[in-house]
Amino acid sequence: MPFPFLQLLFNSLIIGSVYALVAVGFSLIYSTNRFMHFAHGASVVIAGYSLFSFFTILGIPFALSSLLTLLLSAVVGYGMFKFVYQPLQNKKSSTVILLIASIAILILVENLVLLFYGAGVRSIGLLETAKGIAVGSANITPLQIILILISMILLLSLYLFLNKSRLGRDLRAVADNKELAAIMGLNTEKLLAISFIIGSALAGIAGILIGLEQNLDPTMGTSLMVKGFSGAVIGGIYSVLGSVLGSYIVGLVENFGSWYLPSGFKDAITFTLLFLFLLFRPVGLLGIEKGVKG
Repeated sequence: MPFPFLQLLFNSLIIGSVYALVAVGFSLIYSTNRFMHFAHGASVVIAGYSLFSFFTILGIPFALSSLLTLLLSAVVGYGMFKFVYQPLQNKKSSTVILLIASIAILILVENLVLLFYGAGVRSIGLLETAKGIAVGSANITPLQIILILISMILLLSLYLFLNKSRLGRDLRAVADNKELAAIMGLNTEKLLAISFIIGSALAGIAGILIGLEQNLDPTMGTSLMVKGFSGAVIGGIYSVLGSVLGSYIVGLVENFGSWYLPSGFKDAITFTLLFLFLLFRPVGLLGIEKGVKG
C-alpha cells in the first residue's frame, strides 16, 4: 500500500486545529494567571454536551444553540476563576494547590457528565455523513474543511486581538508583569477574569467542533487537555503562535507516527515528544521566559 502522505496531512490539520484552540486558551490563561488550569478541559466537555442538549435534545436551532453554548462556556470559565481560584489565591495558596483544584474540577465535571448522560458516546447529528471530496489521493469532507477554516480564522483573530487591540495589549502587560501593570493603573483582577472568559470560550469552540466532527465522550476533556497542553509546551507556553505551531506539530507527529505504529500508541508518541522538549528545550520552539507573546 502506498504511503498516504496527503491523507495523513489532512488528518493532522483537522485534529491539530482542535488542539490549537485548546492550547491557545490554556496558554492565555496560564500566561496571565501563572498556574496550570487543567480544568480547561472541563470547558471542552461542557461545551460539547451543552450543544448536544440544546440542539439534539431540546431542538433549539443550531446557531442559537452554538451561541448559548459559547456563553455558557465563558460563564463557567469565569465561575471557576471567581469561586475557586480567586478565593484560593486570596488565601495565598501555592500553585500546587491551584493545580490540584483544577484537576479536581476536571474530574468532577467529567463524572457529572457521566452521571447525567451515561458512559456511551453521543452524536450531535447536525449533518448526515457527507461524501468526501477527493484532493489528489486524499479525501476530506466539507465539514472537516469548515472545521479547519473556522479554527484558522479564530486563531488569526486572537493573534490580531492580542497585538492590535487595547484590551489585548493590557492582557499582555499583565502577563509580562502583573505588579507593574497594577502600578500603571490597570485593573489586573478584571483582566485575569477576562483571560478566563476568552480562554474558556475558545475551549467551548473546540468542544463544538469536536462534537460536530466526532462523537462526544465524557472523558474527552482529559485527552484534549493533555494534547492541548503538550502543544502549548512544545510551541512555547507563553506564545500564542507557539501554542498553535506546537499543536499542529502534535497532530502531525500523531498521525504520521500512527502509520508506522498501532493507533493505540498515539498518546505515547505525544508524551515522548513532550518529554524530549521538557528535557532539551523546556521553553518550547517560540518560547520566552515570561509574558504572553503574540
